[in-house]
Amino acid sequence: MTSPSKRRAETDVMKMLMSDFEVNLVNDSVHEFYVRFYGPEETPFEGGVWRIHVELPDQYPFKSPSIGFMNKIFHPNIDELSGTVCLDVINQTWSPMFELINIFEVFLPQLLRYPNPNDPLNGEAAALLMRHPKEYDAKVRDYVQRYATKAAADAATDGKGDDDEDEEMSDIGSISSDDQITGDMDL
Repeated sequence: MTSPSKRRAETDVMKMLMSDFEVNLVNDSVHEFYVRFYGPEETPFEGGVWRIHVELPDQYPFKSPSIGFMNKIFHPNIDELSGTVCLDVINQTWSPMFELINIFEVFLPQLLRYPNPNDPLNGEAAALLMRHPKEYDAKVRDYVQRYATKAAADAATDGKGDDDEDEEMSDIGSISSDDQITGDMDL
């Protein structure tokens, strides 16, 4: 017999699979998958493509999903190294009334449209947004061109795809404790 939590996870993932979002399950599991996410129109993130890693806890929907950007993004509320997202609705005020699709249709687009520099995970982005908004927009656009292309999203891995010394640091606060699962996947 399937638990209500498992049924809910299956239902929400099925809605994602049937949506316009490209979803790739890890090992055919509804508890871990990737979503291709596009930057909202009329923002500096427009034209950007990100690979978002999603993990559903066993207690989903009573416990929030873990999400993280796999390719780089310059945003005050997203940690550049780990891809961790600082978003109250996911981290603190999650409710079983929300569905996974809300994250990609509403919550993430709103976060990119309306960054909160007063609660930063990326202090450089927050300071630049507050002091020099035009320079912030230019840097976001530069990151979109360099790191948020379809090819960059396809190549993104838990290690961020680069070989610098910060790679091990990206595991701090990351969404997955088992980097081997995703490191060798072709999505």
